Amino acid sequence: MRQSKNSLLQVNITLPNMFENAKQFSLYIEKVVQEKRMTHMDAVLEYCKENYLDPQDISKLINKSLRDKIKVNATELNYFPKQATLDI
Repeated sequence: MRQSKNSLLQVNITLPNMFENAKQFSLYIEKVVQEKRMTHMDAVLEYCKENYLDPQDISKLINKSLRDKIKVNATELNYFPKQATLDI
């Protein structure tokens, strides 16, 4: 019996901790941040490493709230140039 290239066995890989929406992913990251006492960016990168994902692959799962928290962490760690702030 001969099979064509198009009819080869297709394998669906399901990754652990897959999320249906950005809110579920954000809640998972918050849980990791609290449990392991790490920054939000480190938690996202750890998730990517554990699941063999490129960070670009999960960009759609990072909502505005999580993005803002990552930005705050990065600012606190001086990853961005200093910006003047007003004390009110």
